Order: sequence, then C-alpha cells, then structure tokens
Amino acid sequence: MSVVHRLTAGWLVDHLSFINQCGYEICDSFAHPGGVTRNTSVTSNEDCHSVSTFAATPPSSDGPPNGPGDAIETEGKRAKMRYVFREEFFDISKPHIAAAPEERLCQECPEVCFDFLPFYFIGNDHGMIRISCSCYCFLLILQKRKRKCVFNQGELDALEYHSKVRKLIREGTLHLVQEGLKSGFLHRTTAKLSCKKNNVPQRIVCGLAELCEMAKQFPAVNESDHQAVCVLEEETSSVEQDLLSCIMENSSNCAKIIVLMGQKYLVPPKSSFLLSDISCLQPLLNYKKKYDVIVIDPPWENKSVKRSNRYSHLSSWQIKQIPLPALAAPNCLVVMWVTNRQKHLRFVKDELYPHWSVKTLAEWHWVKITTAGEFVLPLNSLHKKPYEVLVLGRVQGDVKEALRKSEGVLPIPEHKLIVSIPCSLHSHKPPLAAVLAEFVKPDVECLELFARNLQPGWTSWGNEVLKFQHIDYFTLQNE
Repeated sequence: MSVVHRLTAGWLVDHLSFINQCGYEICDSFAHPGGVTRNTSVTSNEDCHSVSTFAATPPSSDGPPNGPGDAIETEGKRAKMRYVFREEFFDISKPHIAAAPEERLCQECPEVCFDFLPFYFIGNDHGMIRISCSCYCFLLILQKRKRKCVFNQGELDALEYHSKVRKLIREGTLHLVQEGLKSGFLHRTTAKLSCKKNNVPQRIVCGLAELCEMAKQFPAVNESDHQAVCVLEEETSSVEQDLLSCIMENSSNCAKIIVLMGQKYLVPPKSSFLLSDISCLQPLLNYKKKYDVIVIDPPWENKSVKRSNRYSHLSSWQIKQIPLPALAAPNCLVVMWVTNRQKHLRFVKDELYPHWSVKTLAEWHWVKITTAGEFVLPLNSLHKKPYEVLVLGRVQGDVKEALRKSEGVLPIPEHKLIVSIPCSLHSHKPPLAAVLAEFVKPDVECLELFARNLQPGWTSWGNEVLKFQHIDYFTLQNE
C-alpha cells in the first residue's frame, strides 16, 4: 500500500511504492530488452473491458524472477519483464534550500517555540495582518536587499493564509514523521544510493505537448467512421493519429509498451488515457463514462512558469471551460490541486466550484519532506512553501442519488495532511487513490485531468499524459 501510516492528522505516503505496485510487468511473447513495439487495434465501446478498480493490486507473477534484461522464451510460457521506477528520483535526503546565513539569527529559537514569540503587525493600504518574529525578520531582509516596498497584496494574503495553517502543518507533520522514524520508513541518516544515480537522465525531452499542438493540423476525423476507444493489443499496429484521436485502453492484467515519436512509454494494466490538449476533449466525452472521482492538476499561471517557459499555462477563464459537469457522476468527489497563490485558491472556492455546481468541503495539504523527515523547504520561507493545497468538493445534484452514493463512506474531513517524500521530477504529484478510498465506494470510475502519468483503474487525460511513463524513468528489476 502507498499509505505507510494513517493518523488523525493525515497520511504518510510512499509514492515510490505506489508506482511499483501498479504492475509494470510485460508478459507478452514479444517482450525483450530492446523494447516492445506499440500495438493497438480499434474496437467498439461494447467490446471494451470496463476499467473500474479504484486501487488496483499488481498482477501475480508466474515462474522464477528475471534478472535485468532477461526474457524468458520457453514452450507454453510467455516472456516476462518487470520494470520498477528509479528510486534515485526519490532520494531527497537533504532539504532543497538550506537556511541562508542572514536567516539563521531568526532560527536560534526552536521552531516549536514560534507560537510564543512576539508578533508584529504589518500592512499596507489594504489592511493589517499579524506575523511571527521570523517572518518579520525575513521581510526586513527583503526590504534591505531588493526593494523599498516590503510586500504587495498577494504576499500579504499569502502570509495571512500561512499564519492560519502553519501550526496545523508543523504539528501534524511532526506526528507522522515520528511514526515514520519509528517504523524505519524514514531515517535520520541516509546512506548514499548507487553511483547509477549519475547516469539517470534528470530531464528527458518531452515533445508530447508539441505533438498535441501539431495534431490540430491533421485531417479532421469523421467520428461516424472512427471508434471512441482503441485497445492495446499484441500483434496489430496503428498510426499516431489514432493515438491522438481516441481513448487508448489497456484492459489486460499486464503492462504494455507503446512507441510514440521513437520514444517508449509504459502503460500500466487496467488503465486508459487520452493524449490531447484542452481544445480536443471530445474523445473523452465520447467515452460515455461518468466519473465518481475527478482529480484536477491544472497548469496555473504564475510568474515562475512565465519566466522558465517550462510548460504552457492556462488562464482562469480557460480552466472554467473544462466540461466537468458532463464528466461527473452524481455526488462526484472533485479534488483540485492549487498553488499557494491566494488568488487561485479564491478563484476555485468562490468562482470555479460554484460554476460547476461543486460544493467546497475541505482544504487538505500535501507536505513535502526529506528521507530524514525534514521539510524540503523552510516552513516559514516567504519564497516557496514545503506544502501545496488541495481543495475537495462534491458535485451537487439529485439529493436521493447523493444519499445513496454516500451510504457506507466517511464524510470528507477538514484539514488533512498528505505527507510524502516528493519525486525530484517537476510536478510528479503523489497518488491520491489510497487516501481517497475511504471516502468513496469501491469500484468507482476515476478520472485525472491534466495528468502526467497513468494509474491502474483510472482514466487520465492531458497533453503530457505519458510524460512520467517514459521508459527511461524506469529500470528492469534486479532480482
């Protein structure tokens, strides 16, 4: 299970174990170290197997374990290869940012005493907020080094929000970390991993978004002549236009490898996906599924994204155009990842969710820690925080249907923490299936929008939906 410990405060989650439990075992007769050709065939919706498992278990393995690069070819048996995600990407043994020398004066007192430190009131024309001594010292440093105006309204809003959640995050994380240290999942001292780390590609060139943009120039597909679903098979092939114009579904109990633009991607069992941008959502609507859980991780607009040009972003208006009501089942649980920008948080709660007829139920936080249990960033940092926000809500509609679907499941609690060692790959979010399982009925339909990886039992959509499925992020298991 990806949940290592569950306490009142929330969950300590093992992201790496979740990926490796997805069952990345290639078990067809064409498995070999050089890769497997992408194989697809077109089928009708009626012929497709349903993908409905909420938290899938890995398929069982027959026969002796294989060494790296081995392929078993014996009479009556199929070849098998098992891939695992490279653990080097989760070797976060030290915080990303150490405290600067000028900040250390503010850290002479233990952080647990911050609630007893004197407070300062700061403000501008829009109002006043109370901040701790450490934040005030940092603002003075900022004023001296960078600008005459210490803060703007956005920074004031962020400080005010942080002052409300800081104690909750610090204390809840402390309890979960203590349990992780007791069980041995976390370690105060971490041994260095293999030197193979130096050979791991930290940034694989991903041209998926560009391919989705280019696909708009393809000849239009006549929907009456084209099926909504393509099932990944073993001995047939399909052109890239098929991959970009319909749902791709792996309904088998084994993983598949597809080749796209010469790059290989692993597709876990019992998963389906649509590779497209927001302007080409029709195949997802044609899939004719209603989802009981929808997780959304939109590319929010912010200054760092604009400066880095790392990926395209969407405006609030564009996010509002997502046809969530057409995809959501009655009483659907909606989970939205939100940046720490208060403008975006207010937009989701006050405008976006009401527009979709979604009632806000709770705010949770994903807290990022090292393998030693430290925050990856200083908790009181004004630049970046070691946590991100999730806003949970439910689609409002038929009262009787909502009551029927809520029978036997727990209500969504307020203020829960998901604490995990983050992946060093940018925007590789932790899995939510295990932590959400107790709040929905089993065997429900689940959808992730703006996904960058796949999960068994889920439908995933995005213009980089295969990004973290690239085979170079995995290695053949060393038995």
